[in-house]
Amino acid sequence: MRHSPLATGLAFVRTVMFQIVFLGGSLVLVPLALLLGLAVPRDSGGPLLFIGPKLWAGWFRLTSRLICGIRLAIDGTIPQGPHLFALKHESAFEAILTLWWFERPAVVMKQELRAIPIWGLASARHGSIFVDRAGSAKMLREMMRQAQAAVARGRPVVIFPEGTRVGVGETPPLAAGFAGLYKMLKLPVVPIALDSGSVWPKSFIKYPGTVHMKLGETIAPGLDRAAVEARVHEAINALQAEGRA
Repeated sequence: MRHSPLATGLAFVRTVMFQIVFLGGSLVLVPLALLLGLAVPRDSGGPLLFIGPKLWAGWFRLTSRLICGIRLAIDGTIPQGPHLFALKHESAFEAILTLWWFERPAVVMKQELRAIPIWGLASARHGSIFVDRAGSAKMLREMMRQAQAAVARGRPVVIFPEGTRVGVGETPPLAAGFAGLYKMLKLPVVPIALDSGSVWPKSFIKYPGTVHMKLGETIAPGLDRAAVEARVHEAINALQAEGRA
């Protein structure tokens, strides 16, 4: 999407303001999330584990809306309880807001994020599932183990089945790991389409606009790999098919 020089300049100013305000608040909220997480055993699943991450994600939602002018339109209702949520991934926007949208989510994310000072430790205490991009057999087994433990505590599992952020309009095949989780967890899958990349690109400047979030039809457990991957792939790319990207 092309933007005029004036629109780009205004978006740059708003982005700088957002970074100052959001990061300033994060300096308080992220250590708070860690302290609350350390206050209770990690495996307890107690509410203190999730207050901090929820506040931080809510702060992001508020500042991105008020300062950057990014609105959110949700088509559908997010079900409660253990589900396997499979999201399109175009930006950090939805990665952060998984902590706001879902109750006590166990989010599958790349291993590199664990190295972020304070945030990485807080996220680990919260129960995020870190995986390496190589997709080794050992990594997949560990992801399965952690996902099973999360579900046993009544938590939903959130995964970006394409494996990484993709550009606007890109529809790559699903990465290794999703089908294995689906088969092992035996949970209904909720595919979610998003078109955040146009307003929240990888570049520094963020643009005002609306991010559309569309929940697809829930997919029952028990399908074979080809069938579930085909249905999830189609559903998470529904907004691309509608030409919103």
